[in-house]
Amino acid sequence: MAHTIAALASAPGMAGISIVRLSGNDSHAMLRQVFEPASSKDAFKPRYMMYGTLHDNKHPVDECMAVIFSAPSSYTGEDSAEIHLHGSPLIVKECLNLLYRLGAEPAKPGEFTRRAFENGRMDLSRAEAVMQLISAQGELSAKAALRQLRGGTFSFIHNIQKEVIDILSTIEAAIDFPEEVEDSYSPSELASICDDIANRLLKSSDARSAKLLSLGLEVAIVGTPNAGKSSLFNTLLMEDRAIVTETPGTTRDVLRASIVLSGVTVILNDTAGIQDSKDAVEKLGIQRAKREMQTADLLIIVLDGAGPLSREARQILKENTHRSRIVLQSKVDINRTPYYDGALLFSSYTGEGMDEIRSAIIANINGVQDSELTLSRHVDLAKKAAQALTNAKQSFIDGDSPDLCAVHIQDALRLLGEITGDSVSEEVIDSIFSNFCVGK
Repeated sequence: MAHTIAALASAPGMAGISIVRLSGNDSHAMLRQVFEPASSKDAFKPRYMMYGTLHDNKHPVDECMAVIFSAPSSYTGEDSAEIHLHGSPLIVKECLNLLYRLGAEPAKPGEFTRRAFENGRMDLSRAEAVMQLISAQGELSAKAALRQLRGGTFSFIHNIQKEVIDILSTIEAAIDFPEEVEDSYSPSELASICDDIANRLLKSSDARSAKLLSLGLEVAIVGTPNAGKSSLFNTLLMEDRAIVTETPGTTRDVLRASIVLSGVTVILNDTAGIQDSKDAVEKLGIQRAKREMQTADLLIIVLDGAGPLSREARQILKENTHRSRIVLQSKVDINRTPYYDGALLFSSYTGEGMDEIRSAIIANINGVQDSELTLSRHVDLAKKAAQALTNAKQSFIDGDSPDLCAVHIQDALRLLGEITGDSVSEEVIDSIFSNFCVGK
């Protein structure tokens, strides 16, 4: 029997309303001990919101609303309840302490959604979509998460699973009853079916789109000291996040902030200016800047428009010739003469060139596919399942035994099951739900 858990389900801090959630066999009984409805009409009727008083042994704590949900028709599939309080951190703390004293345990990150998965209220892909939707900052990311939450990924994978199971059933019949199915067992036909399914999986497995939708576009703003990187960072954000002075080397650490362009989250990383330095702190910042350069999806290389191309700037350009990059020349309000072919001219002071820079970033976002698979984990598993089906296809073509062909098909089924949660390890489940917030 699962113990009863409780946690704040809304955002922490002062707010208009804060929601405390309970789930477990004792949740209704616990609510009755701490909440007194103002009216007996429809009191503690499932799915009916009640107005009343939260109390500690009849001492009022808050005037609030409460509602109960009965198993299995609840978010978690268990008896559950919600208490809608005035959004005071003190009141929330008192409410949770009341429930903990009655035997409720603090919920772990993602424990409510994990119970929903374990109780069959949602498959694993839907459970993952909950966190994807919560963390979505861009419109496309939110739409993709909602589509997944409404069963888009599950339906796509489930239908493919049924087709793969049909293949496996045909193979097993050939193994168990070879004489009876000799005329109907067609390796060439099964190879064609495997090829078709593998192609559909690959068509829906765009790793780049999944990464952009779930994690966003990582952009590193790099260049030499005092080239105008931090000014560009602030201008793109439309706020003063980075300190800007005329003193070279002001930025010592990587500053991160997000904007949304064309419906996708763009994570901007303002890095330290790259130069030879003896300052220990600045050297550490330069090392971090170089790490960001290596891992970013897109580089914005800022060239100092006030002077000629420096040795360090030439080195940055040379080392990143084959990377996705945008080259900019700053301070066009001071010097309008371009000295690097293809560089976009801009001024953070006047705003000139900023629309062109945003368009250049968007050009690196365009092409995001609206597919059934929008999480990198799902894309990786689908690609592996497609490879297993391709292996099965080759086995059919090569005339391998049905037993060997079945091994490849079983591999594909196992990998597809890891997407829906039908055949996933406890370690993977732990890892997925550990990324959730408490209360969800």
